[in-house]
Amino acid sequence: MKKGLLITFLVLVIVSGCSVLPGLSPSGESIEITDTTGHVVTLNGVPERIAIAGRATIMVQDAVFLFDDAIQKVIALENRKQSAFSFLPVVDQGIYEKEIFEMNAGPEQIAVAQSDLVILKNFMAEKLGEPLEQLSIPVIYLNLETPEVFYQDIVVLGQVFGKPDRADEIINFYQDRVTRVEELVSVVEPDQIPEVLILEYSDNGGEIAFSVPPVSWLQTSMVEISAGSPVWKSLEVSGGWTIVNLERDLTHARSVAREEGLDAQALSNLAQMVQQNPGDGGAKAVNTFLGYALAYGVRTDQLKDIVGELTQRPASVLPQIPRKADVAVIMTKKKVIQDVLTGLGIGLVVIWALL
Repeated sequence: MKKGLLITFLVLVIVSGCSVLPGLSPSGESIEITDTTGHVVTLNGVPERIAIAGRATIMVQDAVFLFDDAIQKVIALENRKQSAFSFLPVVDQGIYEKEIFEMNAGPEQIAVAQSDLVILKNFMAEKLGEPLEQLSIPVIYLNLETPEVFYQDIVVLGQVFGKPDRADEIINFYQDRVTRVEELVSVVEPDQIPEVLILEYSDNGGEIAFSVPPVSWLQTSMVEISAGSPVWKSLEVSGGWTIVNLERDLTHARSVAREEGLDAQALSNLAQMVQQNPGDGGAKAVNTFLGYALAYGVRTDQLKDIVGELTQRPASVLPQIPRKADVAVIMTKKKVIQDVLTGLGIGLVVIWALL
């Protein structure tokens, strides 16, 4: 009996020395991670069950699956319209065997996955991160919006997976590519740097709009690293993709135009002129209005007064343009007057010739 107990004890000692309890690091010690937002999370060792959720998951998924361990350790993730699911099956053939959250899954749905850690984009902290932590679910945030922060986020993921060497390998890979690009464009003279515009197109609700990214986001850094000058940098854009001011005015203009019964073709021409010059600070506004005024027979000698009126009514880019019917009446009167004057002129010429 004693011999059997001794053998059982030795087996337990050997097993405990060669394996790790789920959720614990090989040393059995907890680890503390500070992410790039300054958020601190304490884990019971390297997490074995990781979930990815929230908006902008495509960036988070891309970064997480740079680590081989993600194939085994990511047990749940969200598939959104913009997600990495177009390539994830290539790197992880069992991706659809994992738990797939529905779009905009709440903390209760995510909690069902029983993950050791949830990884979110940084702007999801208030909406999703804090409620998850109230359920005692650890959360870390990734930013990934500039090269510098991207490298720091990779270091954080190296801690999450317990693979700092892999993190260094990834960082070196990207830094090498960025250095190559910087060397290639270093010969570009300042006066040869092209102006670059990146737009996000939207037609939600049938309304076409163009948005620009915040200056602090990766799109701006990519343009500048490539020796380009981002034209939206002079705009006050922060917090996410933002509809440019002229587009806001144009959306309002369309609404007013429909109410006023304005000609759709002329309005379409106006829209094209505005869209061709986004973010120019209004420098093209006079030309835009002039083309619109000419299309509606507005007297151009009144342009200065009407432009002055526009500056006092910033809510709209439309002046007090007569309705199409009114314009037709005005044009008819002009035609009658022209005909009368022409007739008088001809009559005077005939009389003079007879005399």
